[in-house]
Amino acid sequence: MESQIRISDLENSISEKIFIKVEKWNLYLGDAGLSRNLAIECISNLDQGPLEAAKISMNSINVKVGDGVKCIPLINLVTSSQIFELEEILARFLDN
Repeated sequence: MESQIRISDLENSISEKIFIKVEKWNLYLGDAGLSRNLAIECISNLDQGPLEAAKISMNSINVKVGDGVKCIPLINLVTSSQIFELEEILARFLDN
């Protein structure tokens, strides 16, 4: 139960802060349905440190585009500032 609570806490933080950037449009990962998968990936990669965990996790999440025939790694859809925002979220998560 404790691990589910921690995943949910991380998922909530990611949902509210991290977004996909397309032109001038921001799609938050919670709205896109990607925050839980990213939270799980991040937790499994935390032994690499917050920055590497953020990069590895974002690189491992594939986002379906169009009719789902093509997938793009999440890391290619976010700005560098979003990667650093995720690093900060993970660093705070580790401190708790």
